[in-house]
Amino acid sequence: MELYLDLHSQPCRSVFLFATAVGIPFEFKLVDLSKGQQHSEEFGKISPMRRVPVMKDGSFVLTESTAILKYLVQKHASVADHWFPAELQQRARVNEYLSWQHMNLRAHGSKVFLLKALFPVVMDAEVPKEKMDAAVEDLNQSLKMLEEKFLQSKPFIIGDKVSLADLVAIVEIMQPVGVGVDVFEGRPTLSAWRERVKKAIGEQLFDEGHELIMTASSLMQKMQNNSQLEMLKPKFRKLFS
Repeated sequence: MELYLDLHSQPCRSVFLFATAVGIPFEFKLVDLSKGQQHSEEFGKISPMRRVPVMKDGSFVLTESTAILKYLVQKHASVADHWFPAELQQRARVNEYLSWQHMNLRAHGSKVFLLKALFPVVMDAEVPKEKMDAAVEDLNQSLKMLEEKFLQSKPFIIGDKVSLADLVAIVEIMQPVGVGVDVFEGRPTLSAWRERVKKAIGEQLFDEGHELIMTASSLMQKMQNNSQLEMLKPKFRKLFS
C-alpha cells in the first residue's frame, strides 16, 4: 500500500499517524505541496483531484482522509475496535464529529494557519488585524464547541478510549499552534485531552508527525524561494480577498 502525503497537511498527518500507530505497513510517497508537486502530471495520473492524502492499495485508489481512515480500520481486523467502534451509537458519535469538524474546526484552524503562514508571502503585506482577529474568534468558537459538546467531561470524544475523532481533532488543532497561536493556553481541559491523545498515539510518533508543522517558518521560506509560487498566488489571493 502506498500513501501519498505531505505532513504539513493536517489530513495527511491523521492518516500517517493512524497507520503507523496501529502497525499497518505502507510506503510513504512524498508529495511536496510547497513545490506544487500535487499539480504534476505524474501525480495527476494517480489522483485527478490533485490533493493529498491519497491511498493506493494495489490498483484501488482512494482520496479524502476520513474515507481512507475508515477503509484502513475496516480492512485490517487487527485494528482495535475503539478507533471506529462497531457498536452503532459509538460509531455514530465518531461520524458525527467527523462530519462537523470539516466546516468548523478544520476550516477555522486552517484559515488562521494560512493567514499567519502564507498571507505575508502571497500578498506582500502583513495580515490586517481585523482579519486575523475575526479568524481567531471563529477558531475559538470551534474550540469551545469541541470542549462543551464533544469532549464534555470525558477522557476522549466518545468516552474512555481514543478514536478516529480524537485523532482528526488533534491534527487540526496543532495547525495554528505551528504558527505561534497557542490555542491550549488557558484551556486546561483541552490541554489534558491533548496529553491523553499523545499518550494513546505514542508521544514519539506524535512528535514525529508534527515535526514539520512545528517549524512552519521554514515552509514560508521554501514558498518564497519557489518558482511555483507565482502559479499558486491567484488561488491564495482569491482565498484571502
